[in-house]
Amino acid sequence: MRTTVGVLRGGPSSEYEVSLKSGAAVLEALEREKYDPRDIFISRDGQWHLHGVTVHPEKALAGVDVAFNAMHGHYGEDGQVQRTLDALGVPYTGSDAFSSALAFNKHRTKEVAKKVGVKVVHGMVVEKPAERADLEAVAFDIFRTFPHPAIVKPVIGGSSVGTTVADNFHALAWALEQAFEVSDRALVEEYIQGREATVGVIDDFRGEATYALLPVEIVPAPHHSFFSYEAKYGGDTIERCPGNFTRDEKDELMRIAKLVHENLNLSHYSRSDFIVSRRGIYFLEVNTLPGLTNESLLPKALHAVGSSLTYFLDHIITLAHTGKKV
Repeated sequence: MRTTVGVLRGGPSSEYEVSLKSGAAVLEALEREKYDPRDIFISRDGQWHLHGVTVHPEKALAGVDVAFNAMHGHYGEDGQVQRTLDALGVPYTGSDAFSSALAFNKHRTKEVAKKVGVKVVHGMVVEKPAERADLEAVAFDIFRTFPHPAIVKPVIGGSSVGTTVADNFHALAWALEQAFEVSDRALVEEYIQGREATVGVIDDFRGEATYALLPVEIVPAPHHSFFSYEAKYGGDTIERCPGNFTRDEKDELMRIAKLVHENLNLSHYSRSDFIVSRRGIYFLEVNTLPGLTNESLLPKALHAVGSSLTYFLDHIITLAHTGKKV
């Protein structure tokens, strides 16, 4: 008998389009001899749909053995849908509600990483002012006291949505405005020059309790100052796996990715992002549900170690179905 897998995609976040593509990639890659896939679409307003009809979550999930969560960002990655699935008793892929919420907050994640000895970028959290007219005053205070250039990002979220590099006062005010459109809190960090890298981690894979994939080096096009949303999905970014890192750098990137995954108590898989600079390796953030599209970094890293998306999906679904947590 085939295992029924409900693939959740879409959702009410700024990463809606990417989530649709991740879900489509999962639906296409599932082995049909073993799995009976069910496409469960969540609209931008949070309504669940099955076969094009709006339904309650319990109806969409009736008869589902495992839910594959292919949603990114708000609702899918911050613990909300996990709590719904827990309430309905449906096993699901990815981390639990608490760990998802913790990892979704970039500032809290950095605090956990720092406590276990991981180097993180100097930064500060800024609250959204009550009045829009106060934004320039907030920006001016930061510009006077914080080293520039700075990178400004929402405290929550992914895919670099709302993230901007600012090197002057006007750019900083605009960057804060963009971040506050995503979250009521913004993270202002020192902008560190270096090579961007990302490392995927998988539970109970190839004989290791926590297995790190080879680092991917990300080289944005010259007109992108960092790995922005436009750089990620504009098709003009170069990704190298394995990246052009020394053996020591590669080992350290993999070690930190595993350390972050374990200390945040993440489940099944994750992907951590880094800056490799002359001052050392800095951890930036972790993605508990990284993209699985053709353009995404995790599938490329899987391919580099001789694996495939189909095999990976089978492994992750098996972990979720059996309730195994290493």
